[in-house]
Amino acid sequence: MHKVCVMGVRTSWRTVADGEFFCPDCGGDRNYLRRTGHRRLTVLGVPLLSRGHTGPVLECSACHGRFGLDALDHPTTVRFSAMLRDAVHTVTLAVLAAGGTSSRAVRETAVDAVRTAGFPDCSEDQLLTLLAALAADTGRLTGTYDAVAGGHCGHAGLDPCGTALAIELHEALEPLAPHLAPAGRESLLLQGARIALADGAYTPAEREVLSTVGGALTLGPADTERLLAAAARTPS
Repeated sequence: MHKVCVMGVRTSWRTVADGEFFCPDCGGDRNYLRRTGHRRLTVLGVPLLSRGHTGPVLECSACHGRFGLDALDHPTTVRFSAMLRDAVHTVTLAVLAAGGTSSRAVRETAVDAVRTAGFPDCSEDQLLTLLAALAADTGRLTGTYDAVAGGHCGHAGLDPCGTALAIELHEALEPLAPHLAPAGRESLLLQGARIALADGAYTPAEREVLSTVGGALTLGPADTERLLAAAARTPS
């Protein structure tokens, strides 16, 4: 004997937008439909009284799972790769700006880091040109080491990291940090450390930049210091 559902609530969905996101259930980049719903009380399957609205939700076009809008906070795989690549590039430029580029070992280590991160065509000339442009841009590298000549700017009491440069590091690293495992955040800091150590011990300016990197990656000061000390003890 079949039971008849006399009363119930039915939701009718309407698509209002679409896009691409990282689907938590699929575990990869998928298309989504952004949908809003209208709930109605039904009697014998006939919609009668409105029961209000629901949503909006994101519906995966592949698995049809529905998720809150906070699912868009997780970057797609493509976006995440771009964020990581740009983060390595920014850290590299910051370390070079702090320590200079007179050392061939430093330049080669920097180029290798940027190429490995996803810029295979990066060259020493490109990095030097970019650093020179940044140094010439008034205020961008105020208080840093002269990136091209590799010497100290000569102004006592100025912040070696530079306010503008510190802001750029935070802008590149802070959005990325929540999506990196602890080992990933440590690895990014250590890439900068290897560049700084390519010509010997850290300079005070390099240490300050790397401390800023650690802070932007939400690594505590003690953890940052531990990692930098361990990198300095590791043979190149």
